[in-house]
Amino acid sequence: MSRFLEFGAPAAAAVVAVLAYNFGDRFVTPMPELPDRSEAIAKYTAPPPSPLMAAVAEGHAEGRYGLGRPATPDEIAAWDVNVMPDGRGLPPGSGSVEDGEVLFADNCAVCHGDFAEGVDRWPPLAGGIGTLTEERPHKTVGSYWPYLSTAWDYVHRSMPFGAAQTLSPDEVYAIVAYILYSNDLVDSDFVLSDENFLDVEMPNANGFIVDDRPETEYPLFRREPCMSGCKDGPVEVTMRAVVLDVTPEQAEARQARETQAATGDEAGAVEAPAAAEETALQEAAVEAPSGAQPETGGVVIDPALAAAGEKVFRKCQSCHQVGEGAKNRSGPHLSGIVGRPVAAAEGFRYSAEMKAMGEAGEVWTPERLARFLADPKGDVKGTKMSFRGLNKPEDIAAVIAYLAQFQ
Repeated sequence: MSRFLEFGAPAAAAVVAVLAYNFGDRFVTPMPELPDRSEAIAKYTAPPPSPLMAAVAEGHAEGRYGLGRPATPDEIAAWDVNVMPDGRGLPPGSGSVEDGEVLFADNCAVCHGDFAEGVDRWPPLAGGIGTLTEERPHKTVGSYWPYLSTAWDYVHRSMPFGAAQTLSPDEVYAIVAYILYSNDLVDSDFVLSDENFLDVEMPNANGFIVDDRPETEYPLFRREPCMSGCKDGPVEVTMRAVVLDVTPEQAEARQARETQAATGDEAGAVEAPAAAEETALQEAAVEAPSGAQPETGGVVIDPALAAAGEKVFRKCQSCHQVGEGAKNRSGPHLSGIVGRPVAAAEGFRYSAEMKAMGEAGEVWTPERLARFLADPKGDVKGTKMSFRGLNKPEDIAAVIAYLAQFQ
């Protein structure tokens, strides 16, 4: 064995280390010292000086931002699109109901429906005239808005949704004319313009009052609050809300609750209204005796078909009411429609074409109704009803069966 290895592994490792250091120190060139680059780094990372930043710094020192500039008269004019109730701000132009129907279908119907009845949660624009005093008022352009300028300005400024201010003044006039027509406020041949704009009378023109609360009410609630000694004598709780019964109830619900409390029959109290409603539906759907002219306009009612018709009628109820207490809305009420002469709903303003049909003695028989419901505009040219019609014959039969119950 080699004599070198007799020293053992520790001694051998020490010798190798000494030799490595010796040769490394002789033959490796030392690295130069790194230069100071702090000035260069500061030069290239510092923000470049600019008038804007200088103005911001100056404005900040003076307590203001120092940004922006006054708008020019041309810039103000481009955004000053207010239209006032007296017609100030209206641009020259005009648009017809006929043109407005096409524009409305292309730009508005996706949210507001083909005949302004509203889609899903998007608001309806037509109907509801005379409903503001009811428990659930139907607020639309026709029933609620007091000034036509509000409708024109809103369409011009903010519509169509996602493409605001892309409509020309003539297109806005046409769309507003169609909205008026959908509310039965103008005829089908009407043309709205800046010259006849103020001639249109809105049903709720007098429905708003001047807000005088700053003068009459605000001073009453802006006094120094009383913090102590505000009431003579002791203060005590005399009654609690649960005892006062401050939440109003419908008469039927109250009667059911009182019956339940008196008899202890919770199930009977809950089921009684449902049973009464089912009985009423069955009585309304009694088939007419053969050979007689029944009260259902000659239609033998199938309860299942009438129930299906109630669901289909939801497409119509934004414009038409039916049943006890039904009133004219943007469309005539349909109580007694089966077997009724055409254009016979009292107080409703029909189109000239519908009036002519009534004067000619036409009657809304089931067959005549079916033909109209399939294609309203194709069947009666000039009708105000902008609904495109029901495509399925079974839906038409169901709606007629449903309406026949309300004679």
